[in-house]
Amino acid sequence: MLNIVLFGPPGAGKGTQAAKIIEKYGLVHLSTGDILRAELAAQSKLGLEARKYMDKGELVPDSVVIGMIESKLDQNPEAKGFIFDGFPRTTAQAKALDELLSRKKTTINLMLALEVEKDELVRRLQGRGKISGRTDDQDINIIENRIHVYNRETAPVIDYYNNQGKFRAVQGMGSIEEIFGRLCDAIDRMKN
Repeated sequence: MLNIVLFGPPGAGKGTQAAKIIEKYGLVHLSTGDILRAELAAQSKLGLEARKYMDKGELVPDSVVIGMIESKLDQNPEAKGFIFDGFPRTTAQAKALDELLSRKKTTINLMLALEVEKDELVRRLQGRGKISGRTDDQDINIIENRIHVYNRETAPVIDYYNNQGKFRAVQGMGSIEEIFGRLCDAIDRMKN
């Protein structure tokens, strides 16, 4: 089973590259945002639990998110593997994910971190904001804060996977195809 954490700051291109990796390697996409929206729409037990926190403007606890991921893993018993997009965001989440995967008799094989210069991240996010209409992608102060929060709170997850020998930095500058080629090289080297 091939399990990959796709990592990088806002605007690094994770969603674009995840779709291409999924197609090439036959993996199941685990985007916590998508899973959360699906659980809420289905009004599942976990979705209703998450709603309690969201209605108060609070973050959904890790235990609820891990429960949603476990449900998604259980729904795909024949999967060749999974690509985790947007999770884990903290070292505590990475540890909880490792514990979950260990119970499922699998593990994270590789953490691919897209590295993109800050000016390029801002340019990409503002471009996405013009197309999508997302206000958080149009306000430079919000963009700067999201990048700052990533660097302060999320980037330390790199150390967690680096200490396990699973971290690979991938240059996230260039065309979509060039970046995809670099990601595939990293995956194929790990598999051999």
